[in-house]
Amino acid sequence: MKIPENDPITLSNDLLHSLLNHHIPLIQSFKGKWGLIKSKLADLQSQLTDFSEFQTSLTNPLSLDLLHSISQTLTDALLSAEKCQDTNLTEGKLKTQSDIDSILAKLNQNVKDCEILIKSGVLQDGIVSGSGSKRELVRAESRNLITRLQIGSPESKNLAMDSVLSLIQEDDKNVMIAVAQGIVPVLVRLLDCNSSFDIKEKTVAAISIISMVDSSKHVLIAEGLLLLNQLIRILESGSGFAKEKACIALQALSFSRENARAIGSRGGICSLLEICQAGTPSSQGLASGVLRNLAVFEEIRENFIEENAVFVLIGLAASGTALAQENAIGCLCNLVKDDENLKLLIVKEGVIECLRNYWDSCPPVRSLEVAVELLRGLASSQAIAEGLVSDGFVVRLVAVLNLGVLGVRIAAARAVSELSCNTKTRKEIGDLGCIGPLIKMLDGKAVEEKEAASKALSLLLLYAGNRRIFRKAEGGIVSTVQLLDASIQNLDKKYPVSILASLIHSNKCRKQMIAAGASVHLKKLVDMNVEGSKKLLDGLGRGKIWGVFARH
Repeated sequence: MKIPENDPITLSNDLLHSLLNHHIPLIQSFKGKWGLIKSKLADLQSQLTDFSEFQTSLTNPLSLDLLHSISQTLTDALLSAEKCQDTNLTEGKLKTQSDIDSILAKLNQNVKDCEILIKSGVLQDGIVSGSGSKRELVRAESRNLITRLQIGSPESKNLAMDSVLSLIQEDDKNVMIAVAQGIVPVLVRLLDCNSSFDIKEKTVAAISIISMVDSSKHVLIAEGLLLLNQLIRILESGSGFAKEKACIALQALSFSRENARAIGSRGGICSLLEICQAGTPSSQGLASGVLRNLAVFEEIRENFIEENAVFVLIGLAASGTALAQENAIGCLCNLVKDDENLKLLIVKEGVIECLRNYWDSCPPVRSLEVAVELLRGLASSQAIAEGLVSDGFVVRLVAVLNLGVLGVRIAAARAVSELSCNTKTRKEIGDLGCIGPLIKMLDGKAVEEKEAASKALSLLLLYAGNRRIFRKAEGGIVSTVQLLDASIQNLDKKYPVSILASLIHSNKCRKQMIAAGASVHLKKLVDMNVEGSKKLLDGLGRGKIWGVFARH
């Protein structure tokens, strides 16, 4: 049979016509399978009609490759159809059946690829050229690459994946454009199917890049368990490179309770801990970051206990990279929250020495916040607090209270509150210089800073020696009175009320309170039933009466 030399659409249509009208009607063997083939040929015929309506169908490389593949499939079908027109199969029944099954599989793939290409919009884009805005060019290139990832040979998909990585590594805007064009579901399917090792590694690298762009994370999250399962599988059996990229993606996905549960129930914590023990320094830092996120959720903390995570995390906090240490400490901080026994366990296993060494290694100021938070968490246990004070952590806190990073200052003030559990610790904290920086924080811009400082001071001033330090400090009374203002919302007024109540027996302090307008604010707080406000207001009133008698 001579194949006409023509453009691929005309060639394919000619082959289709011959099959449907001249060959299939004469089939004698495997009529059922040929009936399935006939149905697929009808679909293909309709798609070829659609192709003919696009001006670029004979110039677009993707379209041309697909049309040539279709022509080859139809040519093979014609040859097999001729053989099946006789009940006496010259090549044997099994060989002929295998050939027919292969043709049917190729036709299925051709029909699927045609549908993808037609719907992709690539044929409307034409050949990407230098014309048009950069955004339009990136959008067209994204559609082209997304289509190439779905059709063609493994080699073609691998090359397309290289181009995808090059495109999205360029800048975040390219990531957002590619995501808007629908690249994420395609990448997830590539992880899920029988892709080559190279393609899977590049695919997880692309997903990790997308996960680092905040505006695109929600699209990854929407992929749900399908993506999570693939990433966890990579943690178990992927290469070192792939594990690192999977950890980057999981860091973005592990903030939700539902995803955290899924990771915990599918062995993800065990795999992450193994990376923390035996992975590369880089992967240890990333894996511990995922664990830190997961430890926030109380319902999966049991998974950490079952895997003896505490011992791995303390080891990492002692000897990991700076990032691994920070994340390990952060993870421990989340794990021990509200668990007295676990706090005592990690102290027994040497966490305080790890904490001290990390703190003294002069990490970036922002990275100190996790250390301060862990200190705060441990200090909430009275059995541990006194030891922390005697181990020199108050001096470290004083330095942190004077730093320029808001979150670190707030964490430090809250740690002071926890450490102020008895007269002994309150005295030591006051003697070491915490009160001055806390008074300055009362004038901070953030309500959280004002409240953290006022709470710490309200506890420290239960010790008489600290009240003397406070009275000598400039501006302490005025700054505290200002916090009574009812217009300052989301600040628990009982803390500034407590500070002032502890000082009211001082005539000088009482006069300063009245001069600063405390009575006006307190009348409103009494109406709001703020704890201690009525007693303080009454105290200020008695002070005025005593003042009158004193003058006479």
